[in-house]
Amino acid sequence: MSLPLRNPSRHPTPPFATPQSLSEWLRPRLPSDSFASWGVKPGTKNVHNLWLEIAEGETSLADSTPPVRKVEVVIVRIIRNDNKILLESHQELSNGAVRYRSRPLSEKMKPGESVEAAVFRAVKEELGSIIKSTACGNYNLGNLDNDRDSNNISGITKILPGSYVKKVEERVSASYPGLPACYLLHTVDAEVAGLPAGE
Repeated sequence: MSLPLRNPSRHPTPPFATPQSLSEWLRPRLPSDSFASWGVKPGTKNVHNLWLEIAEGETSLADSTPPVRKVEVVIVRIIRNDNKILLESHQELSNGAVRYRSRPLSEKMKPGESVEAAVFRAVKEELGSIIKSTACGNYNLGNLDNDRDSNNISGITKILPGSYVKKVEERVSASYPGLPACYLLHTVDAEVAGLPAGE
């Protein structure tokens, strides 16, 4: 199966040496009440979080007023043997706040990463500890904490053929109020061996 690579040629993001320089650039370009709520309003992230996303290549900003946050996301609909879809119930943010999600597993893609690699990384990061702690039969999981062994997760994760869907969504970011976002969503269905039974 051949799934696409993340598009490395996106609109260039202005360089930001520090979270403070990003904050100074954003302040005149966003509604002040929205920007002031970042990291304060429950379920939102702060400027430092956005700066890290930009620095790690997971997000870019179009140099416009207001700026548009551009993100490529892989969405993994994990389908169990009983045809139920695994949903992420909540996410704990760095400030301790809890954001309720009730949606399939999703992860921002890294620069140059294929959809397939992003799926395996998402499963490893979000479900690796659960898979490690269950009896997995004949599956050799190796050390899921070791990046070199991330291919072990591909042995228990099967992307279902014909399930890939690509879609663009534009909306205001829930994480960063007032900041418009353009999401390129890559959705696949997958089966993951070794998940515990039950809800």
